[in-house]
Amino acid sequence: MSARRVGPRALARLSDGLTQRDRDILESVRRFRLLDARQIEQLHFTGHATPLAAARAARRVLARLARHRLLIRLDRRVGGVRAGSAGHVYALGPIGHRLLSGDSRRRWREPSTGFVDHTLAIAQLVVDARIAETAGTLELVDYQTEPDCWRSFQPGLGGVETLKPDLYMVTATSQTELVWFIEIDLGTESGGAIGRKCRTYHDYWTTGTEQHQIGVFPKVLWTTPSERRREFLQRTIAGLRTVERDLFAVTTTNKAVEVLAGGETVDFSGGRP
Repeated sequence: MSARRVGPRALARLSDGLTQRDRDILESVRRFRLLDARQIEQLHFTGHATPLAAARAARRVLARLARHRLLIRLDRRVGGVRAGSAGHVYALGPIGHRLLSGDSRRRWREPSTGFVDHTLAIAQLVVDARIAETAGTLELVDYQTEPDCWRSFQPGLGGVETLKPDLYMVTATSQTELVWFIEIDLGTESGGAIGRKCRTYHDYWTTGTEQHQIGVFPKVLWTTPSERRREFLQRTIAGLRTVERDLFAVTTTNKAVEVLAGGETVDFSGGRP
């Protein structure tokens, strides 16, 4: 059914029946575009006595939000059918869009596998940072998802370009505050594409816009699942002769939170920072 078939009174009743957690879940899904059930559980069901109680509560809430078309379940599951309800992937449904933005005209299309994998990987880094924050490893001061983290600029006398990071994050430890642009690499981009992206970061850096606004230019952190791919990214960036290579750092996914907390990264001049 179209969101337009739900009248203003029914929409108001539905809205009045939502808890604050319901609204927070809808806002998180809107912000990330996609979240799987486990990510939603890790973000919004942390106050339960046991992990099993949290999982059960999450299943009940997500089933209700999907039933009212506030959320949509994708056909594809993370981990396949064996993952059960924990593998469901959610997007904002037509009623959810209408509640949050007043937009009843959006049409749903099942996204590609590549888009799903990349979007969930972006979300997972924020989830991991939230878990680390709970453990006291770091403080997640702020983050921006796409398109809020994009930056439009004019390089030299050319036309307007748009830098499109996957994430913008500000993290803090007891000693310092760290600012990041983040690129989530899943091994699908060629070396040429990576070089062009690094060039866009370099061009934006030369404008001084970000430095003028916040005082520093964010470190550009590339994360990737495998050590072999990390080495490939490192070699690719090290080979860029007309780009300021010290703008960049590369790490594997399992070490990303450690880096965000101020851990070591590779210095492309050959040493360590």
